[in-house]
Amino acid sequence: MKTYHYLLLVFLVIGLSSCSTSKFSSENVGIEGNSGTATSTPGMMMATNPEAAHMMQPIGGINVQPASDEKGGQLLEYREESGIKIFELTTRAVQWPILDNVFVTAWTYNGTVPGPMIRVTEGDQVRVIVKNELDEPTTIHWHGVEVPNAMDGVPGMTQAPIEPGETFTYEFIAKPAGTFMYHSHYEGDVQVSAGLYAPFIIDPKEPANPPDLDITLMISEWRVQNGRTYAAMPMSGMEPNYFTLNGKAFPFTETIEVKKGQRVRLRFIGIGQFIHPMHLHGMAFKIVATDGHPVPETAQLTKDTVSVAPGERYDVEFEATEVGQWMLHCHILHHTTNDNVEPGGLMLIINVTEP
Repeated sequence: MKTYHYLLLVFLVIGLSSCSTSKFSSENVGIEGNSGTATSTPGMMMATNPEAAHMMQPIGGINVQPASDEKGGQLLEYREESGIKIFELTTRAVQWPILDNVFVTAWTYNGTVPGPMIRVTEGDQVRVIVKNELDEPTTIHWHGVEVPNAMDGVPGMTQAPIEPGETFTYEFIAKPAGTFMYHSHYEGDVQVSAGLYAPFIIDPKEPANPPDLDITLMISEWRVQNGRTYAAMPMSGMEPNYFTLNGKAFPFTETIEVKKGQRVRLRFIGIGQFIHPMHLHGMAFKIVATDGHPVPETAQLTKDTVSVAPGERYDVEFEATEVGQWMLHCHILHHTTNDNVEPGGLMLIINVTEP
């Protein structure tokens, strides 16, 4: 009889343990490090997590307009009052062409992807007035720029979100000199993926040996299915199928025209959620700055490929020594496709001609 009770107790403990493990696994699907736990899929997350379901809905918006221009990242004009440089940004949803026959629904600053470039000089007093015409709240984070805490753009921490129809003013002194960017910090998984990003360049007060050409390239990804745009994410079922440089996929990317002997600076900015090893054919380059900070000449690496991770910035320089059409592209070769068809994506041509 004692043996029977003992076995009954053992079976009861095993059963309870099994139930507990099953409950833990179902509530922690996809958490890294849980060996043996199934990876969550979008469908599973949508069924159990309303916030995740929202993030996986098609990108939309009220009053979606055609893009205001076909080229993004162009210099934003400003007005000056009492020594303050004043810029104005409006967030709005537009139909943005990433190819001549492929449009995405994009959330933008001033109607383009990337948004307009803000370019100032170190020490400038900057004021940016942001009007939100999206149907969701948003904020702006000044990525890498040394701003006061109240201007950092983190919703619920340094500021209240900018609600639809509202306006918010950011103000700070531009520092340090270097390559930076600005982007949404509200539901960034969706809003940044949808196009709310732009370059922010702070020039030094006394530029030393400026290059002949200075080109900024923002690297991002998109997911387009059945004519609808989704936030591209590094998770099963939400991976990107289009990849863009300054909002365009090859062969819609710009061609960089260079004369032999000119020195070219490329400012790589990783704004998406994937790493991109950018490779230049024909010529080596030197890494002269990382994340906006100059690299001493004695520490500059000479390379032909640099991996640009999300949030990183690399300034590289090269001299155009060889005439011809030279390819610049990501060396994760799937990233040089458009909806799985090569060539496409993260490719552009550097056309070197005789002086």
